[in-house]
Amino acid sequence: MPTVTGHTTAIRASKVKGTAVYNNAGDKIGHVEDVILDKQSNQIMFAALGFGGFLGMGEKYAPVPWSVLNYSEDKDGYVVPMSEDEIKKAPAYDMKDLVKADGAMGGIREATYNYYKVPRDWN
Repeated sequence: MPTVTGHTTAIRASKVKGTAVYNNAGDKIGHVEDVILDKQSNQIMFAALGFGGFLGMGEKYAPVPWSVLNYSEDKDGYVVPMSEDEIKKAPAYDMKDLVKADGAMGGIREATYNYYKVPRDWN
């Protein structure tokens, strides 16, 4: 599902990884740690937004639907249309949990799309 900025034009996942994520106020709130793909449907399940922790310890990952991220050339990063508090209240997990049971563990994908109020892009 394309976003307002049309960032869904082809890009390598390796280029997305590590890209900063900002809120509407311009504050850096995290980074894209990884992109989780659905191998069977050929869709992006979500981007794993990393925040918190120190030197990789205690970091949590908020799965964010790809359509929520808008690329900003000015920031050389992605902007999410919410505050830092809203992102920090979003469902967050350990990285291993995001792919456990194909991302369906405990309804992670469903909870993520519910939180961000994004239409489902899977069957």
